[in-house]
Amino acid sequence: MAIHLVRMWDRLIMDVLEDYLAGVRAHGAVFCQSVAEPPWAVRFSDPAPLALGAMLRGESWIVRAGLAPVPVRERGVVLVRGLRPFTVADRPDTEPQVMIDGAENCWTTTGGPATAGDNLVLGPRTYGFRSDGSDLFVTAEYPLRGDVSERLLKALPEVAVIPSEPEFAPLLDLLGVEIGREEPGQQVILDRLLDLLLVRALRSWFARSDVEAPPGYRALADPRIGQALRLMHAHPYRQWTVAALGAEVGMSRAVFARRFTALVGQPPMAYLTEWRMTIAADLLRAPGATVAAVARRVGYADGFAFSNAFKRVRGMPPSNLVHSHGSDLADWQGHGCGQAACQACGAAGDQFLPYTGRPGARCATSASSPGPTLPGRATCCAASPAALAATIPPTTAPPWAVVADPAQGLTTR
Repeated sequence: MAIHLVRMWDRLIMDVLEDYLAGVRAHGAVFCQSVAEPPWAVRFSDPAPLALGAMLRGESWIVRAGLAPVPVRERGVVLVRGLRPFTVADRPDTEPQVMIDGAENCWTTTGGPATAGDNLVLGPRTYGFRSDGSDLFVTAEYPLRGDVSERLLKALPEVAVIPSEPEFAPLLDLLGVEIGREEPGQQVILDRLLDLLLVRALRSWFARSDVEAPPGYRALADPRIGQALRLMHAHPYRQWTVAALGAEVGMSRAVFARRFTALVGQPPMAYLTEWRMTIAADLLRAPGATVAAVARRVGYADGFAFSNAFKRVRGMPPSNLVHSHGSDLADWQGHGCGQAACQACGAAGDQFLPYTGRPGARCATSASSPGPTLPGRATCCAASPAALAATIPPTTAPPWAVVADPAQGLTTR
């Protein structure tokens, strides 16, 4: 247990952006290179919580229900957040010709899932009707693990397009070469390329003055407040006070507190407490973790004080996460559940309503007609929030609550 916690802790001691990316590191990422000739459209019916796309050749549009279509110009990069299906097409009104689901299956819309197979395969990770198509679009999906990474996703819109930049050129050129190869270490090369593209895209996106960056991100540019943030992230277990942090960066207590609040958007101790509880939530899910051990890791002398702070910030006692080991969150966030599972048990007109329930969650077609139990999954289909709530088995341990989120559908907390 101690070794596991130390390794997790080492991973969290990074730059602030790296902290947010700690659970979004590519490992065996699924790549799809689509070769197409207009008119074309590819529907991603069961996407991961975070997908990155790059338009290597030609232009495209990202189409998602409830959002205005977003153009992606040649050599541009796009980040698509959330589990809702989306379409990549040459024009916003082009009907999908190919469906791709989370199980790496793809089929033509005229043939249906029964036609899934090698008929669209043009090469390693490359798909299309013809190899000489004028347009070339690459997508790769990330799993999402942990509350730390969730803070990053909350700062992103559902679709974020980063126009072509000179800094992207060498990465996109290398991606175009490597994605079609099958040589030793190929997946490692692709995973690292994906990570580089993601970090570069996030830097460009959050540098825009019209977007909201994650808490504390822009304050890193301030020599003193940025240093204070790095100290909090690198050493959250230290017994920090406003005066101690101010002294570390050469500022008085009052001046430091005012400047920190102005740049970060919340007082120093409030930011520190939220950050401690965020990393504590991830540490609590580690196999063998205890409340007392995690409390010490995030700067609390005893589990009682830590439990009170955790419940105040997170709305639940930390012991709830100790027993879950993160399986429920990981399952909801792209590991074995999604639109395909919904379609397997839902009725026509039902919505995909994911929630972070426990194994034994059910699919339902109405509030009065729950579907079959799905052992080990955390996915529901329902026509309404009430129908979703009705599917939660009586044996499901609290706390849980159905929460409406316009961007993500319905989840529980």
